[in-house]
Amino acid sequence: MTLGWVYCGDDKQRYSFGVSKLSSDEARRVGRAFAHIPEFMMPRQGFYPRGGGPRWRADRPYHVALEDRYIREHWDEIDALCKLNSLPFNATGEVIENGGVWRVHEFTWQMDAILFWARFEGRWLRGTEFHFPELPENLPSLKPLTNWPKFNPRNLR
Repeated sequence: MTLGWVYCGDDKQRYSFGVSKLSSDEARRVGRAFAHIPEFMMPRQGFYPRGGGPRWRADRPYHVALEDRYIREHWDEIDALCKLNSLPFNATGEVIENGGVWRVHEFTWQMDAILFWARFEGRWLRGTEFHFPELPENLPSLKPLTNWPKFNPRNLR
């Protein structure tokens, strides 16, 4: 089944459009990336939707809780990293008091929720309980922030 065509400079004689955009090596890399799309769209085991509830939206079934103190200390970094990697950062407004204060964030796509959970030391929610799935082996990494200062607690004073 053909998913798409990627034209490159080697196709100049057959096609008159798009030839100035990609080299044949770049076109191969794009093709390989297309081949990985089904793998990334496949649901990961252990990362289940939260389930139904009065404040939970059906179109955003995956919920991750971050500790309130962590959010306050790392807000700028979380916001910048989510924007850089196109991760949604939608707070539900729900607060959970369980060994600390936790703020809940909702996601439409499972992979977005997993990347957010893994990067920001969150807690996966299933129903009203924290769920502790294992970190997947082949999890893609987020684009890092360049020239970002390391966190220093002395700067909070």
